[in-house]
Amino acid sequence: MTRTDLRTAIAERPVVLDGGLATLLEEHGHDLSSDLWSARLLRDDPAAIERAHREFFRAGAEVATTASYQVSFEGFGAEGADRDEVERLLRRSVELAAAARDAVAPDGWVAASVGPYGAVLADGSEYRGDYDLDVAGLRAFHRPRLDVLASTVGDHADLLAIETIPCLAEVEAVLAELDGSGVPAWLSLSTADGLTRAGEPIGEAFAMAAGVTEVVAVGVNCSSPADAGAAVPFAGAHGPAVVYPNSGQGWNAATRSWEGRSAFDPADVAAWVAAGARLVGGCCRVGTADITALRATLAR
Repeated sequence: MTRTDLRTAIAERPVVLDGGLATLLEEHGHDLSSDLWSARLLRDDPAAIERAHREFFRAGAEVATTASYQVSFEGFGAEGADRDEVERLLRRSVELAAAARDAVAPDGWVAASVGPYGAVLADGSEYRGDYDLDVAGLRAFHRPRLDVLASTVGDHADLLAIETIPCLAEVEAVLAELDGSGVPAWLSLSTADGLTRAGEPIGEAFAMAAGVTEVVAVGVNCSSPADAGAAVPFAGAHGPAVVYPNSGQGWNAATRSWEGRSAFDPADVAAWVAAGARLVGGCCRVGTADITALRATLAR
């Protein structure tokens, strides 16, 4: 079937994203404590990923974000995978999400996740942005994975989800790779106190994206609900905003565990939309019940 283009859809109304894929997989009993996180299941138990995508669609999500966030040639290479296998796993992540969409929500969309360089390091640096690479190095890191995922857009995927970017250097790098490609994407930062995780003004990041026609929305993810909500007006000033915070619990990179209580409130979506959000959902520790409640809030 022919789906409405997502850029067209968000011009007309807010669209509901899914929640934390890894959160749901952990609830199902999967051990995601390795450096590969949920990406490990692309090789070991792909059916589990498709089932999780289906659950989010049934809960009311309209967009599935693929399990490719943690997939990299470097990360899987350390586990013995060659380049061809990593490319297959990247494509598999998109195929699984598309299969779930086609089975449960054929009017929905698939966003191919592109995680930050820090996610591959698996040391929490996507929440600090203290990288050892400059813009050129970050472009070289992102390019091979972007090329593979971009090749799925228009077939199984609808766009790229460039997520949890913590610093302006990485924003510049991914935008340079996107510019002129013709591949639609959203760009989402990890923020704190109105700044990137590296301590830079978030408005600068969103302004950088304004001249790249491939970017359909800019915003924030995997930040506390309070930080995400505060960032929406900055993003909305540059066009449609995307916002999908985590639960507000703290991630302990040393113990690889979440600490504290959830602060995610689906009722916050009304304020997000009023500030310009058009893609709304949740990230880590946000489950199917939260997405159902968020969708109900939008319906009211």
